[in-house]
Amino acid sequence: LKFYHILNCEYGKNTIKFLRLHREGKKHFVKEVEVCAHLRLTSPQEYLEGNNSHVIPTDTIKNIVLVLAKKNGIPSLEQFAIDICNHFMTTFCQVAYVKTYVQEVPWQRLHEDGVPHIHSFICVPDGIRFCEAEQCRNGPLVVFAGIKDLKLMKTTQSGFEGFYKNEHTTLPERHDRILCGELFCKWSYGECKDFDFDCIWKKIRECILEAFAGPPDCGEYSPSYQKTVNCIQMLVLSRVSQVSSFLLMMFYLNANCTTEKTNTRVLFPLSVLRLEVPQLGTQWGRTSLSSWQHLNKSERCATHVHYIAIDQLYWGEVALFFFTESEKPARLLTKREL
Repeated sequence: LKFYHILNCEYGKNTIKFLRLHREGKKHFVKEVEVCAHLRLTSPQEYLEGNNSHVIPTDTIKNIVLVLAKKNGIPSLEQFAIDICNHFMTTFCQVAYVKTYVQEVPWQRLHEDGVPHIHSFICVPDGIRFCEAEQCRNGPLVVFAGIKDLKLMKTTQSGFEGFYKNEHTTLPERHDRILCGELFCKWSYGECKDFDFDCIWKKIRECILEAFAGPPDCGEYSPSYQKTVNCIQMLVLSRVSQVSSFLLMMFYLNANCTTEKTNTRVLFPLSVLRLEVPQLGTQWGRTSLSSWQHLNKSERCATHVHYIAIDQLYWGEVALFFFTESEKPARLLTKREL
């Protein structure tokens, strides 16, 4: 064992979820977050010798996070992550490194006829805000922020042409296609000063939407997924001086056109499907079971189908979904087959 050494001995508490409610008279404010806090101690004696004298229990870590939220509030996600790092560094001399991750549930105040409600909120999935803060003892505090699960789409002004082709190429060139993607963005701040993190986050989000969509009356042509990613990055870095680096990943959600009549297209998403398994006591369930019994036994065994559901995708179009043991669609029947 003398020839081996421990590279990383972090530990911590994940998924600390809580909602903080703040009241100002009749008006209420909410902030729901999920926190992960990890520590690395100055000595790995708990690993090597089983000596737990320096170990801060994960339950204690959780309680500290909750106390800090109650005591200091959450002025911003980034500031809350910084508060957690500062607390562990200044309170526990055995802590050599701390890393905190915080993400927010996207609650927005409910509006009725344009009037903001005083105590009702709606969860709007238009991108999840998150941040990270980490610090080594006697080292600088490093802060990251970002957006994830932000889905964007434009139905024209996008294409993909002139790419390299060989005998394995089957993808046709397209000068007009739908560009739909799910974005993950993460950026780092330079020297962490007294920033208005909320304002910076909103400004970056506006830059992302502007660069993706273009002018509202005409849009902007995107010759490739890569070019769109670069345009977003360049716009953010040119307008937000506090950002020192910017990472962007866009997971492309493709779509195929199944019918085209005049100016109307019916699109079938390839990467995202809405799947349901009805109860057999319902009308949908009885229809599904009846259709399932029409399939011969050998076909059922060959496809390893365990569940079945019928769904009406579009007006007059019916689809039959097969579900395998892992709850993923194994096959989709066409209208003719159905």
